[in-house]
Amino acid sequence: MPWKYASSALVLVAALLAGCSSTPESSTSAESAAATDTGQSRCDAAAAQFAVGKPASPALLEQARVKSGAQTARVLGPNDMVTLEYRSDRLNLNTDQAATVNRVNCG
Repeated sequence: MPWKYASSALVLVAALLAGCSSTPESSTSAESAAATDTGQSRCDAAAAQFAVGKPASPALLEQARVKSGAQTARVLGPNDMVTLEYRSDRLNLNTDQAATVNRVNCG
């Protein structure tokens, strides 16, 4: 009877150790695939600076989002309430009272 337990334990330990091993290439590709699946790409606010001084519109927002590489974008007015959640894949077009873009940033 102890022989069955010892051999079962040996098989279980081998399976656990095999599941924990990985190569650096596979973990790097898995991380990049996970980043792509979740849509976590970086936003480049410098690429959307052309929007400063222009009136905010849905077309301008989409054009700035595409050029910056952001996944999402939003227009923020001077008195809009926003969360303190930082998202590196989101573009913000900050506007003044006249709805003219005065600042572009990511977050």
